[in-house]
Amino acid sequence: MTDHRTPAQETSEHDVIAVGCGPFNLGLAALASTVDGLDLVVLEARQELRWHSGLMFDDALLQVSFLADLVSLVEPTHPLSFLAYLRDNDRLYPFYIRERFHPTRREYEDYLRWAASRLPSVRFSHRVESVRWRESDGRFEVRVVRGDGARLLMLAKDVVVGVGTEPSVPRSLANLPGDRLMHTSEYLHRQSDVDKAGHVTVVGSGQSGAEVALDLLRRNLAGGGGMSWLTRTPTFAPLDYTKLVLEMTTPAYVRYFHELPERTRDELVAEQWRHYKAISAETLEELHDLLYRRELTHGLADVELRCATAIQDSAVDSAGRAVLTCLHRDTGRTFTHTTDLVVAATGYRQRRPVFLQPVEPLLRRDDSGRYRVRLDHSVELDHAVTGRIFVANADLHSHGPAAPDLGIGAVRNATILNAVTGREAYRLPKRTAFTSFAAPGDLA
Repeated sequence: MTDHRTPAQETSEHDVIAVGCGPFNLGLAALASTVDGLDLVVLEARQELRWHSGLMFDDALLQVSFLADLVSLVEPTHPLSFLAYLRDNDRLYPFYIRERFHPTRREYEDYLRWAASRLPSVRFSHRVESVRWRESDGRFEVRVVRGDGARLLMLAKDVVVGVGTEPSVPRSLANLPGDRLMHTSEYLHRQSDVDKAGHVTVVGSGQSGAEVALDLLRRNLAGGGGMSWLTRTPTFAPLDYTKLVLEMTTPAYVRYFHELPERTRDELVAEQWRHYKAISAETLEELHDLLYRRELTHGLADVELRCATAIQDSAVDSAGRAVLTCLHRDTGRTFTHTTDLVVAATGYRQRRPVFLQPVEPLLRRDDSGRYRVRLDHSVELDHAVTGRIFVANADLHSHGPAAPDLGIGAVRNATILNAVTGREAYRLPKRTAFTSFAAPGDLA
């Protein structure tokens, strides 16, 4: 007789379950690892940690200092700091002699992998299916499928959602077939498509678009195909990394920003795009140097840079080439642009955590449908829920331009850990900016 009974589920209980293992939740696990009595696990659906692999150019630098690692801006003596990683790999002196305190992106990913390998709380190949609130015992019920097919039931007092973002492609490019369109996140994975294209057009002018344009320019100088770079912004704008402007990525500005009215916050975020969406000055300099070198070489395929250009529509012509309908924003003129391949440097959007669907009625949202996020990064929930759901890097609208910055990660995570433990597990920095952001007499 065949036994059709469902195998017993493996059940466990924890203080905190964090979903997603990018740099922010990995940093949460790192800081939690030295908090006595705290049981925290991080669940990641993928088999291993991968970070922006489609843009992992060998020479691409991190846009922040090594101090913006998983732990140092809260606890610089932590055993999982970037300096500890360098020491463990016997690279402290080479890094010191190098005198460039911005690591390469490849080195930073290696550091993240090193940290993850030392954290038994991080569990790869664990896909979260659903999160439910159990009012009966005041716990979140997290149902998980492990890589080997086993189904797990995990309970926790609090949950941290750090599932990150996903590539965003605008509707104006939606009519292009897959062989004529890619997102920058795919660029290094689709080099054969780039090799075959006689002309490649980059749409969008953030850092990722600039790095792709840089690679295409190098190919062009080596005798490769033509390249166009189109952006709707008035110019190919540099990141505003001047010192006092950088103070807007500090905890002091986060506290001030959070207290502002929702409409004011939205207006400020729209104005502050150059703090996190623009191009590093070093990349712009290198681009200009390559463009200048082209002047000394004849017979190269055409290269075009055009700003103030918005893509209105897209299609494929009879020859199978991509045709973009463009609007020149300064003059109002429309024109068509034909190319073999479009690379969309059009950014990312918040990934929708489908596993939260069972608790969706309990989540409070603002007038624009976004989570109402408290200063401690917890989402406002129905009053009947005694547990908390925290978010990592899903709080640009509530916490300002620091939200996606690696430099705020350790402080955000320390804030979350202080909240879940009910004590000062980590001392938070209090004086982080010379600028006074609030009006005289206000607390922020």
